[in-house]
Amino acid sequence: MDPKLYERYSRQILFTEIGEAGQLRLLEARAALVGCGALGTALANLLVRAGLGSLRIIDRDFVEPSNLQRQTLFVEADARDALPKAVAAERRLRAINSGVEIEGVVADLGPHNAEELLASYALILDGTDNFETRCLLNDAAVKLGVPWIYAAAVSSYGVTMTILPGVTACLACLVRTPAQQGVEETCDTVGVLSAAAGVIASIQAAEAIKLLVGKREALHGQLISFDVWSGRFQAIRVARNPGCVTCARREFRYLEGEAQPRLTLCGRDSVQIHEHGRQLDLAALGRRLQPTAAEVRSNDFLLRFRVPPYEMTVFADGRAIVKGTRDPGVARSLYARYIGA
Repeated sequence: MDPKLYERYSRQILFTEIGEAGQLRLLEARAALVGCGALGTALANLLVRAGLGSLRIIDRDFVEPSNLQRQTLFVEADARDALPKAVAAERRLRAINSGVEIEGVVADLGPHNAEELLASYALILDGTDNFETRCLLNDAAVKLGVPWIYAAAVSSYGVTMTILPGVTACLACLVRTPAQQGVEETCDTVGVLSAAAGVIASIQAAEAIKLLVGKREALHGQLISFDVWSGRFQAIRVARNPGCVTCARREFRYLEGEAQPRLTLCGRDSVQIHEHGRQLDLAALGRRLQPTAAEVRSNDFLLRFRVPPYEMTVFADGRAIVKGTRDPGVARSLYARYIGA
């Protein structure tokens, strides 16, 4: 190894489970990260500093002041300039480690582009903020035969699980019937502690390094959850479902666009989300939205609130109208942030 590289990574090389051979493998490895929020920024920072060879960051969002509390790659100037997160992250990571190939892709990952954006990478990393996209990642990873690491963080707790297609349980094995009832907790309704994202991202990073240096036998092989406020830690071994719709029957409903809620343009600058069959408690949703949304109003049939410059009207059966945009990606993102997906 080049002496300068050896010096840079010397403390990592001294760890016998990695050593010089493992570091060389890591320097040649390629990974794709989907989502660059609290989890994604912490994870990207750890892996780039560790010497990951190439990292593609895929995110459609831009930096806002409320991100700075927990999204550790961004600074006030990024929020002031409303930089795309993928662009701001690429710039910061290049300054941290110029030897890593970093590509920020400003894109909304969906059924139309998932395989193209993820196919050439040895590992897929989850930094997303909604279950719909995670199910899409699971479909793509299983179809492509690429390992991926699921993760989520909200409030004071987070979860993560490493998935090896054909070897371990996949996300669809874990969640055999995707939740379609009630309002899900999201960072925009119940908040999130940066420490929770940091703990989960650290576990993700360790698992990623094990995979990329060829130490699969060291993978924990469990669903890990941790609450930084209560200190509660759990590890559950998830068995493969022999009838799993995704990894056993190889039916890729999210990748084929069959499972996503149908979206239509309705009127001027409005998008309607047709997610029927999801019964919402509008009164409970209204109470949860009070601290973060404006002009929250409801009756027995619908709830309306504003997240400037957008207005959302949500119906008890899960249907919603997002006013102020004609972009389906923006509408899906707002629905995931405030209702859950």
